[in-house]
Amino acid sequence: MDFNGLSINQAPPISAPFRFFLTAPIFGILAGILIYFSDATILMNRYSIDTIVITHFITIGLFGFIMLGALTQMLPVLASIKIAKVRVVVALSHFLLVVGLLSMAFGMELGLKPFMLLAMSALGGGFLLMIISILYAIKDVENFTATIKGMRASLVFALLIVLMGLFLLYEYAVDSVSSVHFSLANIHSVWAVFGFAGILIIGVAFQVLPMFYVAPRFKQFCKKRVVVLISTGLVIWMLLNIFVNEYALVAKLWIATFFWAFATTVWIKFNKRKRPISDVTVWYWRSASIFLTLGSFLWIFDEFFKHEYIVMVGILIGGGFILSIMIGMLYKIVPFLVWFHLNAKGYMNIPTINEMINKNLAKIQFILFVVSLIGFIFSFYMPHVLKYSALSFIMSMILLEYNVVTVAMVYAKTIKTKPDFDMSAFNNIQEEK
Repeated sequence: MDFNGLSINQAPPISAPFRFFLTAPIFGILAGILIYFSDATILMNRYSIDTIVITHFITIGLFGFIMLGALTQMLPVLASIKIAKVRVVVALSHFLLVVGLLSMAFGMELGLKPFMLLAMSALGGGFLLMIISILYAIKDVENFTATIKGMRASLVFALLIVLMGLFLLYEYAVDSVSSVHFSLANIHSVWAVFGFAGILIIGVAFQVLPMFYVAPRFKQFCKKRVVVLISTGLVIWMLLNIFVNEYALVAKLWIATFFWAFATTVWIKFNKRKRPISDVTVWYWRSASIFLTLGSFLWIFDEFFKHEYIVMVGILIGGGFILSIMIGMLYKIVPFLVWFHLNAKGYMNIPTINEMINKNLAKIQFILFVVSLIGFIFSFYMPHVLKYSALSFIMSMILLEYNVVTVAMVYAKTIKTKPDFDMSAFNNIQEEK
């Protein structure tokens, strides 16, 4: 691994990111259970209540939590910044988001307006607290690397989609869906997938691929221009979608082209690694490249079929691309954090990063996950496949939770023992500086 450019002294307490990482797979399990008891014909409608709840369990509860946990850890390390009162911010935000997400599910599924109003307050408070705290911390960064610029752009999109989402939820809560509701919902979903998640992944990839996989670094054009070009394309697409919808396809082609190019670039860089050792995280990155390529082309293709395949696009890009990257990075970040924090406390006799997760269980989890995605796609044509796919997804999420908990237990057990070296004097020097 290449840790060049990391500021290890700025790392937040391990409880901050782990709070999100340990919760994320639970929402994946809940989403799988809802899919199991739903119906394929209902889920084909992107605006059905079941689809909305399941989508947000996955987007907010699963990969949203993984993203927030990763941002909490990576920004201080990569940019040498501190999120003010990080323990309080993370604990409160996490609590509000869990309460808000569960309240939204109960409120929308059972038609309980008080729960929807509670969800508005909790989700809005949780997201805005985290996003504004991170953006406020970023303003003092002196060295704006490509990764930091990508994170900042993604957080701006996150702020906007949160405000859109609160408005959409409010209209459900007061039972008054306006004429702009579905147009805004479309913008909300596209910006969430490509603006927040997509740009964040691209920005993080600039740092992560060379660091964790010793892959060739990205060219300066990619680092300096791609995030700006995608962001511009998303704004143009929104304007065309609102005012001259017949030309929105041009902007979609623009956005899809850059994401397809990113997928191709990732595949090539993995082929050019200095140490081409394969593990399940590499499988996730490679499968994400394939799913993103298919999803990008289908997103364009869907324009000619009155959005008949839009849910399938969501499965390919949301599940196959974004969620694949999130899970793959979880398998890298979680063991690294445990090793990193224990070493910083003077523990040397601990498992290596590659030893903390059972490789066979991780591979089984990957297979179950990919099988579930393929099954979800086929369930649109063979509805009886849906339940089997849901079971495969549930089992993959249970294994993911087990694998993350196993690593957390390594930290919990080790921290109770005496360190190999006394780091207190060193830590005091660092605090004085």
